[in-house]
Amino acid sequence: MKDNELSDRYVNPYTDFGFKKLFGTEMNKDLLISFINSLLSGEEVITDLTYLNTGHLGTSEADRKAVFDVYCENNRGEKILVEMQRGEQRYFKDRSIYYASFPIREQGKKGEWNYELKAVYIIGILNFVFDDEHNDYYHHEVQLIDKRTQKVFYDKLTFIYLEMPKFNKAEEELDGMFEKWLFVLRNLSRLMDRPKALQERVFKKLFEAAEIAKFSKQEYDAYEDSLKVYRDWKSTVETAEFKGHERGLEEGEKIGLAKGEEIGLAKGEEIGLAKGRIEFARLMKASNEPLEKIIQYTHLTEEEISKL
Repeated sequence: MKDNELSDRYVNPYTDFGFKKLFGTEMNKDLLISFINSLLSGEEVITDLTYLNTGHLGTSEADRKAVFDVYCENNRGEKILVEMQRGEQRYFKDRSIYYASFPIREQGKKGEWNYELKAVYIIGILNFVFDDEHNDYYHHEVQLIDKRTQKVFYDKLTFIYLEMPKFNKAEEELDGMFEKWLFVLRNLSRLMDRPKALQERVFKKLFEAAEIAKFSKQEYDAYEDSLKVYRDWKSTVETAEFKGHERGLEEGEKIGLAKGEEIGLAKGEEIGLAKGRIEFARLMKASNEPLEKIIQYTHLTEEEISKL
C-alpha cells in the first residue's frame, strides 16, 4: 500500500478498475451471473457465462468515453453486453444500437446459412437520468414491437437500461435480489460494512472482492489511477453543470426583465382601456344615452354602469 491510503473501504464500481474487478474476471463471474439473473426476473436463468473478447467493440479510452464493457456468452450461446456508463452522451441510445450490431453480425456464417440468430442482450448501468417524466421508473426493458398491436415483434434483441440516480431505497426497504444488487451498485463505495440485508453468499463474495485493503500493490495502484480519472471526470461535469446553471440564471434574469416589461406594458394598456371605458360610460350616461347602448359601446355590466 502507498502512504496516501484511500479512506474508502470498498472499491467504487463506477470506475473502470472497480467494474472490471467485480464483473469482468473469470474468478468473479458468479457475481455477474447473479446480477444478470436478477435483472431478468427469473425469465432467463443463466447457469454459466464465457467472457468474450471486446477488442472489436471499441474499447480504447478515446472510443469508449467512460463506457466499461463486459462482453459474454451464456450457456445457450446468447450474447450479453454489459456497459457501465457514468456520463450522459448525446447519442447514448444510438451507441447501444451500434454496439448491438456487433454480436449480431458476428453470428453470420459462411456458406449455406438460414440466418437463425441467438438472442442479444444490451445492459446499460447508467449513472444519469434520461427519462425525466417518470421519477419512479428506473428499470427500462426495450424490445422491438408492432406499434399497432403493441405485441413484441422480435424477442431476441433486448435493451435493459438502469437509471441508477433514481434508485434511492434504504436498506430496510429492499425487496428481492434485483433491488439488493441496485443498492450495492449505488452505495458500495460509501459503505463501511456489509449491510445485514445482504446476507446471501454472493454478496459475501462481492464485499470480499471489493475490499481495497486486500488488493495487491499492482491492483491498488491501478485502482488509484482509475479513481483519479473518475474523480477528474466528475469534477469536470459538475463544473460544467454549475457554469451552465449560472449562465442559465443570468439569461433567465434578462428574459425575466424583458418579459416583465412586456407584461407591464400589457397590464398598463389593460388598465388604461378599463379607465377609458369607465370615463366614456360616464359621458354617455350624462348625455342620457340608453343603457343598452352604453353596455354595447363600453362592454361594462349594468351593475358597473349604475355605480358611475
